[in-house]
Amino acid sequence: MPELPEVETIRQNLRIGVQDQPPILGRLIQSAEVRWARSIAFPTPYEFQARIAGQTILEIGRRGKFLIFHLSDNQLIIHLRMSGDLIVRNTEQPEMQHDRVILYLENQLCLAFNDTRKFGRFWLVNDPGQVIQNLGPEPFDPELTDRAFYDRLQATHRQLKPLLLDQSFLAGMGNIYTDESLHLARLHPLMLSNQVTGAQSSALLDSIRKVLEAGIRTHGASIDWVYRGGDFQNYFRVYQRTGLPCPECGELVEKITVAQRGTHYCPICQKLSE
Repeated sequence: MPELPEVETIRQNLRIGVQDQPPILGRLIQSAEVRWARSIAFPTPYEFQARIAGQTILEIGRRGKFLIFHLSDNQLIIHLRMSGDLIVRNTEQPEMQHDRVILYLENQLCLAFNDTRKFGRFWLVNDPGQVIQNLGPEPFDPELTDRAFYDRLQATHRQLKPLLLDQSFLAGMGNIYTDESLHLARLHPLMLSNQVTGAQSSALLDSIRKVLEAGIRTHGASIDWVYRGGDFQNYFRVYQRTGLPCPECGELVEKITVAQRGTHYCPICQKLSE
């Protein structure tokens, strides 16, 4: 699933363009075609097609793993889920097999939502809060101070790995960047949040931000057919490195299952206190 750096990379590419993909800011949406009805969470596919036609893309934002298209009349919220991708192309170019929603833009361009697994969703609403009201703070929010983050950790009694994956606790984290952040902070994924010290909490928040910044700087991670052009997989510390040496101590990276998610860690650098 695309995580914050991958979604942010897509957002930036749509705003400013990349290689042969032109930017779409300021472009008029002439019409829309919904090919997989369940891709539209709200309103109905028919209403979606009718309402979005004639609107202009004014800005493209992000909240956690959600993309937010600020249109001239409404807000278009998109969650890519497991396999979603957004591709700008000329209308004369061949269509792709798994195109689920297509927005036809001016100047013979279109924005195609391609989604192999069909889990991605669109919302066309007046208020983004209708969709994202339960998200936790952004990792880069200046109001998320060391003290505020420590207080959030202390307020619950949960293992760190599933807590960081909980979008209501912190928006945007996923399996890759959680494993990488915990390793950089030298914290075991099974450690309980209310046992984290103030110093460990500050180190964890700093590690989260450093790992996410590195992910954004390298355009995310390209580890399956969804991610395009990312390079962060070449800098993984522990994720998908089971049996390979830890870059810090040389111990072999291990993999366990935490909350039904494959979890990678170093048994030396990330010891679990008894």
